[in-house]
Amino acid sequence: MPSINGGCLCGKIRYSAEAGPAFVGLCHRHDCQKFTGSAFSTVIGLPKASVTVTGTLKGFTKLGDSGKPIERRFCPDCGAAILDECEAMPGIVMIAAGTLDDPSWLKPAAQSYCASAQPWVELGGQMKRFEHAPE
Repeated sequence: MPSINGGCLCGKIRYSAEAGPAFVGLCHRHDCQKFTGSAFSTVIGLPKASVTVTGTLKGFTKLGDSGKPIERRFCPDCGAAILDECEAMPGIVMIAAGTLDDPSWLKPAAQSYCASAQPWVELGGQMKRFEHAPE
């Protein structure tokens, strides 16, 4: 797979990864809705060691359902959500799919926290559905 590249709205944050995704999925969790300002987040799970970020991200940490912290990182200038790191998933960084330079290759395979999905969201396709976190 060619490298994965992207960045924030103002261009001060850039990232690249030289590995294929561990997963691509949607999350309907209320925290993800608030962080993205949308009905769900679309994330690409990548090995942390393969991701290089240029620019300085700002972070916000909150406990997830696992009781372990989730750090959400974003551009301090334009506010664009860039990535999440969950202690419950060591070694994985979740990149916000909307920040990709070319998102045309994305094909989410699963949806999590469907119990929190907005009632007007109806997504087609063959995605696996999890009421809460995937097991």
